[in-house]
Amino acid sequence: MAFLISLSIILTRILSVRIPLFGVEGIRIGFGALPIIFAGVVFGPAAGGIVGAVADLIGYWINPIGAYMPHFTFTAFLTGFIPGLLIFYVFKGNKTIWTLLISIAIGQTISSVILVPYFIHILFGAPLKAILIPRLISQPINTPIYAYLTRMLLNYNYINSIQEAKVS
Repeated sequence: MAFLISLSIILTRILSVRIPLFGVEGIRIGFGALPIIFAGVVFGPAAGGIVGAVADLIGYWINPIGAYMPHFTFTAFLTGFIPGLLIFYVFKGNKTIWTLLISIAIGQTISSVILVPYFIHILFGAPLKAILIPRLISQPINTPIYAYLTRMLLNYNYINSIQEAKVS
């Protein structure tokens, strides 16, 4: 989990592109959510939530952008918690590309499409429509990418565990 927290911080704070809207970060293009989602899918909803929240807290401490707002830590928590919850308890651990796609889409819709724009709107007064439209465009692109990469990482992990079992 510590590795996934570190990876999320690097992908979010260093290797992402930020586009400001109305004086606040309106859009962030990158893969910082992938390690958080992966933690939820592999280790369960609590682990995914913890990875998201801790990555947000440490990332803020390392590279603050404005005042700390716990609202965004909550959405980072949900980014890992919701897909993990759906995979483990709704889909009973079935990690096909379709269950991953559905779980990640629901999680990203709630956290990134609904809550983050709403929080930016109520906290900073930015027009909701101006923040919501880019997210409605980006998430249908990001979600399949997250699902595909998560599935690839799961396959890689599975293949390595089989090879290690054969060696021993």
